[in-house]
Amino acid sequence: MRQSHFPVNFPRSSVLLFGMSQIIQIDGSLGEGGGQVLRTSLALALILGKPFHLRHIRAGRAKPGLQAQHLMSVQAAGRIGKAKLRGASLGSTDLTFEPGEVQPGEYRFTIGTAGATALVLHTIYLPLALAKSASHVVIEGGTHVMAAPCFDFLRQTWGPYLGALGIAIDLRLDCVGFYPRGGGRIEAHIQPASEILGYNGLTTPTITDAVVHVGIAGLPDHVGDRLAERAGAGLVELGLNVTTQRERWTGGPGCMVGATLPTQPAATFLFALGEKGKSAERVADELVTQVRAYLQVQPIGVGVDEHSADQLLLPLVFAKGPSQFRVARVSSHLLTNIAVIGYFYERQITCDAPEGEPGVVTVG
Repeated sequence: MRQSHFPVNFPRSSVLLFGMSQIIQIDGSLGEGGGQVLRTSLALALILGKPFHLRHIRAGRAKPGLQAQHLMSVQAAGRIGKAKLRGASLGSTDLTFEPGEVQPGEYRFTIGTAGATALVLHTIYLPLALAKSASHVVIEGGTHVMAAPCFDFLRQTWGPYLGALGIAIDLRLDCVGFYPRGGGRIEAHIQPASEILGYNGLTTPTITDAVVHVGIAGLPDHVGDRLAERAGAGLVELGLNVTTQRERWTGGPGCMVGATLPTQPAATFLFALGEKGKSAERVADELVTQVRAYLQVQPIGVGVDEHSADQLLLPLVFAKGPSQFRVARVSSHLLTNIAVIGYFYERQITCDAPEGEPGVVTVG
C-alpha cells in the first residue's frame, strides 16, 4: 500500500509577504475542489493566526464561488476572530482572510437559505473550543440537507467523537430545516478544551445490532411507516438485529431515515434524506446500501466512517500525542484535509490507502 503525506499531484503551499507577516497562497481547486478547502483554511487561520489568500474557490463545483452557507462560514469566522476580509461576497471565487484574536461568547448566524448549519459549525467550533472561556452559538438554516452532515449525525457521532478527544460540545435541535425551505435552528454550547487528546482506533467489535431512526415533518404518517419497514427489512437481510425509533418534527416538508451502529467511542450514524420525486422505498434503499458498504470491511475492522475521518483529523493535529485510526473508506475530503493542513502546520500525517479504499490514518 502506498503512503504519502499529500495526495498525488497536490501542490505545496506558497507564501507572500503581507504586512509584517506572510500570507499563505492556496488554490481552492485542489483535492475535492469544494468547501472543505475553505472551512479548514478558515479554522486553521483562526487557531494559528495565519492570514491566507484563497483563489479558485469551489472551482470543482457546478456553481463555483461562495454560496450562502460558505459565505456564512467566512462571515462567522470573521466575527469570532475579528478578521479583515476581502472578497467575502456571494459568488466570490477569491478571498483574503486576515485573522485577529478569537473571541469566545454568544453568537447567532443566519444563513438565510437551506444552507447547511453543520458546515458553519464545523468551521468555528475548534477555534472557539481552544479559546479561554465557553461560547454559545445559534445557527439558522438547513439541518437535514444533501451533501452535509445532518443534525442527528452531529449528535450521535460527531459530538461523541469530539468528547473522546476532550472537546465538550452540547448540541440541541430547536427546529428542523429541509431543502429548499430551510428555517431550521441548532444550538451549540462549546466548552473550552484544556487539552486535546490523541485517538487510537484500529479495532472495532463485530457489529450485530442497529437502530433505525425515522424522522418526518409535514408529511403523512404512511411515509414514515414505509421508511421504517423498508429500511428495517434491508438491515435484517444484512444479518443485523433491528429496533426502530420514530420522530415527528414540526416544519418541513421532509424526511430522514438513519441507522445507528454501536461502535466505540462514538456510535456510527448513517442516513439518507427524502427529496421531491424520490419514493420512501428508494430513500430507505440508499441507507441500506451505505450500511452494507460500511459492514463489508468488517473483517479487517471497520473503524471510523468516511465522513467522521476528515472531521477528526483537524482536532487531532493539535493533540499532544500521536494518533492512529482505521477508516472504513478513504474519501476525497480526507485527502484534501491532509493537504490543506500542510499549508498551515507542520505535522506528519499519513494515509496508507488511496481514495475509495479502507485505510489507516496516522498523525505523528
